[in-house]
Amino acid sequence: MNEDLAVPSLEGKSGGLYQGSMEATIATKILIVDDDALLRRSLKVRLEREGYAVTTAETGEEGLTCARQDRPDLILLDIGLPDGEGLSMARTLHSELNTPIVFLTGRRQETDIVVGLELGAEDYITKPFGMRELLARIRVVLRRSARTPVSIVDEPLVAGDVWLDPRSREVRVRGASVELPPKEFELLRLLMANAGTVLATNYLLNAVWGDEFAGAVQVLYVHIGWLREHIELDPRRPRTIQTVRGVGYKFSGEGPEL
Repeated sequence: MNEDLAVPSLEGKSGGLYQGSMEATIATKILIVDDDALLRRSLKVRLEREGYAVTTAETGEEGLTCARQDRPDLILLDIGLPDGEGLSMARTLHSELNTPIVFLTGRRQETDIVVGLELGAEDYITKPFGMRELLARIRVVLRRSARTPVSIVDEPLVAGDVWLDPRSREVRVRGASVELPPKEFELLRLLMANAGTVLATNYLLNAVWGDEFAGAVQVLYVHIGWLREHIELDPRRPRTIQTVRGVGYKFSGEGPEL
């Protein structure tokens, strides 16, 4: 294992190692899946010092359980695992979750790397690797995933039984006009423009309320509740604005057409 992986002292805190720690201030969750116990411990300690919330798993089966339960923001996944290929786990994760994956691999064969990237991995890093390099890769992937392509349009939006005009700021639900406060309107606009796509909680907070509300999930929860009162047939059993547990919200376009 590269000497850089030994957990270093906190000297040089103002240097490049701690640039990007702001990304971890919202308790960004990272799952490490690797059968090397020393590597898992070293990475966990160092990443937690950077402000990340870290869980670890030794096997693919354990990793899948953790991923499904904790919904991490990023997964560091060893390709070679004792109970099966990491590629197989990546395939399963890609079909179930939209979590970015960085492969940790001792394999340098191009075919392994290509297959991993085709399965949806965001990046890969070959062992042994330096901690500085890994931290940089993590930051890049997290920034990239935070900029999940979303749409903001000025043309009228129609999804299910909701119609919204961004220019006139009019909203109609099942043909009836609905007046929404500014924040609820912007929240609905963002969700409708990306109907069928899960938008992360912190993305919605940042887009509608700004950086200062990062992590203020209760604010979003309350406004989602108010918005459902306006557009759902039964707000207690919402079908249009769906909660994706541990991730965020999705606007479902299913329903009667206008």
